[in-house]
Formats: sequence, structure tokens, C-alpha cells
Amino acid sequence: MTFKDIFKKSFIEGYTRFDNSPVNILIVFSIAAVFAVYIFIAYRLLTKKTFYSKTFNIALPCLTLITTAVILTIQSSVVISLGMVGALSIVRFRTAIKEPMDLVFLFWSITTGIICGAGLGEIACVLCFVLTIILFTLDRIPVAKAPKILMVNATGYENEEKILNSVKKYSKYFTVKSRALSSGNIDLVIEIKALKEAELVKEIASFPEVTSASLLAHDGEVTY
Repeated sequence: MTFKDIFKKSFIEGYTRFDNSPVNILIVFSIAAVFAVYIFIAYRLLTKKTFYSKTFNIALPCLTLITTAVILTIQSSVVISLGMVGALSIVRFRTAIKEPMDLVFLFWSITTGIICGAGLGEIACVLCFVLTIILFTLDRIPVAKAPKILMVNATGYENEEKILNSVKKYSKYFTVKSRALSSGNIDLVIEIKALKEAELVKEIASFPEVTSASLLAHDGEVTY
């Protein structure tokens, strides 16, 4: 037997050493399904988005199982693995991931599928345990208080200074984000960190020139 035959045999056996019996495949998929359901529940508990995407959450466990199937297939045959790599290389994802946490869970699902497909369920278990603790801990650490958005509609351009004086009296920080003038009316959008929010809104709303005053909260980026 030549060196070429020995290398070829070792190379092929390296891809076929996985036990692809029906029982073993069923066990691997069962383990992957458990972790997939865990990721589904974790995303539902950890996400703080205003609009919860149920379809994205359903896609996460599906990705785990699909990735598991891909890894199992790659391990079964070197020929199939090369063909699958070529087929998957032309796939392009057109959906933009705008939320960073969605990207974390997306990679988590794919990674878990790879790990389970490789038969390393212990690593997937440790990953779930450590990542859950980190996500829950960091999510509850107060980094900065998000400012509020004050929206005021008033008649008369000259009343802007009067409104801003009231905002300055009740706030430790404020900045005018938008100023719209039309037909003698003024619309102000002010980002504030108010000390007494209720008193501020009541005082501004009591002005005869003010037609409406609203204070809104948001979950976006914060200002330090």
C-alpha cells in the first residue's frame, strides 16, 4: 500500500468515523431540539424590543436543527460535504438584522447546531449556561438612564423661550432635537432628563399658548 493510498484512506475515514445509525441521529436531533427550545424561551425572556417578532423567534430553533442536519451530512461523506459547501456558498441573506441582540441569538442558534451536529453536546450545554448568565447579568446592570422626549405644540414663535425656561427649571439636561414652524405655530421636540416630570408637563400644559404637551419614553440609545 502506497503513501497515497494510506493518506486517501485516512482522509475518507476521518469523514466517515461518525456513527450515522438511525438511533444515533435521533439522539443528536433530540439534544439539538432541547437546546433549540431553550434558545426560543431565552429570546422571549431576554428581548426588550417594543415589537416582539414571533416569526424571528420561531426561526431560531429551526436554524439550530437545520445546522445540525448540515453538520451531520458533512460528517457522513467528503463528497457530499464539498458539494454542500459549494451549494451554500451561493446563498445570500437579504433580511437586514437591525437589532444587535437578534444577531447574538442568530449566531447562538447556528453555533449550537454546529456543536450538536459534531456530537459535542457538553459544550452546547456549557455555552447555554454561561451565555444565559452573562445576558441576564448585563441586561440588569444600570448603564445610563434613557432621556425622555418632550413634544410641545404652541401658538406664536416667541413662546419658545418661555417653554425652554420651564424645561430648564425642571431638567438637569435638555436639548432641542427638532423645531418646526408653520402658520404661526411652533412644534418642539426636546430630549430631556427631568427631575420632576409630572410637574414639568403640567406647567407647560398650563400655558395659554400651548395646545398640547406630551412626554414620551424610548428604549433607544442613551445620552450620558
